Amino acid sequence: MEKPSDTQVVDHDIQKGSSEHLEELPLTPDERRKLIWRIDCRLLLMLGFLHTVALIDRGNIGTAAVAGMIDELNLVGTQYSTIAVAFFPPYICCQVFGPLLVRKIGPVYYLSGVTFTWGAVMLSAGFVKHWTQLLGIRIIIGALEAGFFPASVYLISTWYTRFEMQKRFAVFFLLGCVASATTGILSYGITFMHGLGGLTAWRWIFVIQGLITCALGVISYFVLIDFPDKMKSSRRGRAFLTDDEFTFITERINRDRADVTVDRFSLRKYLAAGLDLHIWGFGLIYFCTTTTAYALAYFLSLIFQESMGFSVAASLCLFAPPYVAAGIVMFVTSWIGDRYRVRGLIVVFNAMLTLIGLPLMGFGKTTGAKLVGTFFTTMGANSGIPATMAYQANNVRGQWKRAICSAIFVGLGASGGMTGSLVYREEDSPRYTPGISTCIGLTVLIVVLVGLLSLRMHRRNRMADRGELVIEGLEGFRYTL
Repeated sequence: MEKPSDTQVVDHDIQKGSSEHLEELPLTPDERRKLIWRIDCRLLLMLGFLHTVALIDRGNIGTAAVAGMIDELNLVGTQYSTIAVAFFPPYICCQVFGPLLVRKIGPVYYLSGVTFTWGAVMLSAGFVKHWTQLLGIRIIIGALEAGFFPASVYLISTWYTRFEMQKRFAVFFLLGCVASATTGILSYGITFMHGLGGLTAWRWIFVIQGLITCALGVISYFVLIDFPDKMKSSRRGRAFLTDDEFTFITERINRDRADVTVDRFSLRKYLAAGLDLHIWGFGLIYFCTTTTAYALAYFLSLIFQESMGFSVAASLCLFAPPYVAAGIVMFVTSWIGDRYRVRGLIVVFNAMLTLIGLPLMGFGKTTGAKLVGTFFTTMGANSGIPATMAYQANNVRGQWKRAICSAIFVGLGASGGMTGSLVYREEDSPRYTPGISTCIGLTVLIVVLVGLLSLRMHRRNRMADRGELVIEGLEGFRYTL
């Protein structure tokens, strides 16, 4: 029998969508597991902690508002919503530069440096005298944080095969959920520092959380690792990977999607990749998901206080349980998605949880019903984020296309954050009916978009099976539905 060619082997492995057929490569199965675990610890955990403080720093305005910021700065009308939303225009506009900068500067210098800088700016928010100063700080933090998330998503996607990604994205985002769960409790603890050093409680929230961000930025400089293709040529990379380990990592990715090597950068090709209809479909799904997720981050404490009648202390502490539940659902659905190699169905399942929760939260007749609604909404909206991230990451290939996809995807997600900041208006309290209705409509749109994308990708997969189409420029590549 004729021995299959290398191309045939590669195509077979790509169709399988996994790295199972690597027997001839170096390292024993036990050594491979230990290597992946080392990468997880250095990359996922560190990026997860940085993402945690990013979420805290952009969302702590909600807990500061409950802790007295609104009264001390005399915020009236739409001033609070304006401060909240000011983060997003620079965040959206600067998204596209994140993947480029992380490639040019390197993950270690770029990610650690930008984290330390926005932490220092966050710390300064504890000393503002007028609401316009806080507005300016939010704009600066938005510009600084802009490149972090797409750069992180891009970096993670270069290290793992397609059906390892959702669990990794879940861990990455799960740490943010844990942070969201503990932010209220941490902020409540910080309120006991009221008056210390002449600062009121809400000011200490910004100071303490800014210091934590700066510290993690310094730590990340010594922990983070570079892109797989750069590891062999860097001193840090040679200290982290042996030659056999480097061969194993690069070969498994090449067999999965054949895009370890970075093409020569072309601005025309980089921007042209953004014309892919699928990229915008994934981005719109992410927009719909993040609208609800961000709205919860900014207004859940206020909903507890104003709509359900809880005290300040209870409103801050009740922030935690729904996010703990969301973390559990997030990891379980991500494990199922990777195990059974499905993506769209997981996104739809999370959307259905949100559709159960939003009407209960907004229109429930009792406090108990509204509380149950906050659990379902928080679980669905937050679990939908890593599910959508994996959905898009599985269905694009090529380093620069992956980079532009990350920028567009996260940019639309940030637009959802801006929408979530605006649709829950102070004049609509305590029921926030327009905001609840908007989130319900966008969640229904998620289900519609997944259905349309699934039909299109299924059709193109069938065409590729018949030899009528080459998907993503690679024989054997198939979309993951």
